[in-house]
Amino acid sequence: MANRIVDSARSILNKFIPDIYIYTDHMKGVSSGKSPGFGLSLVAETTNGTFLSAELASNPQGQGAAVLPEDLGRNCAKLLLEEIYRGGCVDSTNQSLALLLMTLGQQDVSKVLLGPLSPYTIEFLRHLKSFFQIMFKIETKPCGEELKGGDKVLMACVGVGFSNLSKTLK
Repeated sequence: MANRIVDSARSILNKFIPDIYIYTDHMKGVSSGKSPGFGLSLVAETTNGTFLSAELASNPQGQGAAVLPEDLGRNCAKLLLEEIYRGGCVDSTNQSLALLLMTLGQQDVSKVLLGPLSPYTIEFLRHLKSFFQIMFKIETKPCGEELKGGDKVLMACVGVGFSNLSKTLK
């Protein structure tokens, strides 16, 4: 099963770069947490050290259509390529986490360059505004010579200066 997933993901990714390393971890029964299916998690590292990821898992038995391992591998590879195209310093899955950390950070300006905002991130920005009364400065950066792939968004805000009151001082 694992080899079928790896071969199908590699068939897509090898068209772009030949030195791809996909490691497998095969477990059954109790050692897998009694997982009802299979999945794939792909991570790409950019030349400047940014990690972009894509994950996909099969549907549990009896819940939705059965997924072939080959289809899962190909679809996950395509998701990773989409994340690479979107670019930015954070993949679309973790955009909201980066914005939350900026919000809770020091009372100073924080900036992050993201790919196009996901619908989840847009809704998360609305929640940040209602909970923390914080507004982000959103500046679009069209793709050009220095920015490859899709349009980028530069997000900036002043943190609320949240600190842990339970933390002991030494």
